[in-house]
Amino acid sequence: MTRSTRSSDTARADQADIQAVSRVSQILSLFEPAMPEVTTGEVAERLGLNRTTAYRYCTSLVAAGLLERNAEGAYVPGGLLLQLGAFAIGHRRVVNLAPRHMQALSRATRTSAVLSLWGLTGPVVSRVEENLSAVVIVSVRVGSHLPLDTAQSKVFLAYHADQLSMERLMANLPGPARDELRADVERVRAVGHCFAMGTPGVVAVAAPVFDEYGICATLAVVAPDNTLPMSDDAPELRAVVDAARALTRELGGHYTPDDVERPAV
Repeated sequence: MTRSTRSSDTARADQADIQAVSRVSQILSLFEPAMPEVTTGEVAERLGLNRTTAYRYCTSLVAAGLLERNAEGAYVPGGLLLQLGAFAIGHRRVVNLAPRHMQALSRATRTSAVLSLWGLTGPVVSRVEENLSAVVIVSVRVGSHLPLDTAQSKVFLAYHADQLSMERLMANLPGPARDELRADVERVRAVGHCFAMGTPGVVAVAAPVFDEYGICATLAVVAPDNTLPMSDDAPELRAVVDAARALTRELGGHYTPDDVERPAV
């Protein structure tokens, strides 16, 4: 075997390894609150694999402890995956420090306060504080993956350190939606916060939270649109920004929106 042949074989093997890691990531990213378990058929359909390949990947992940099979034969997150998830969350100081700020924010605004961390391709709801004295309570499920058109996503898109990856995410959208999202992200950079309609009748206002490395979370309040005004002089907005700034200080971060010259309101 010549040196060039060995190099070619090595390159193909490396490419296969990279593809395998990518497939594993795609399979694990299928899990969310709305899909707590998956079958071989669902993996094959969603990832465009044949059933034999999907089955081989899933059984390998079971052997590695990343997946388990339940009594019905479907796959659920395994012990190792749960251990790694708990370890990762435990090392996010913002999750430990946020509750006091969120409780005060929820009481002050009479809304639900939501803390989100960046996941694989968007924010993931990590903690929720509901105001039980409110007439109408908007409930957000912990673990929910938020789409790119939410207030929390737009704040992350504006301040995330990896702007190349953020641009790639936006580039996947169809033209009009992409252009509208880019305009919204630019506005976030200009004013330091974001209002956005979520599900019909629900409004969210979000602000960034920073640690010493950059944006680490978003803090938001969500409420019915007839109780949460979408204006830059709304007291609820000031409460969100003040809470995000206070949490940033406690984390030892620098509140980047303070560098922005505010437009007159």
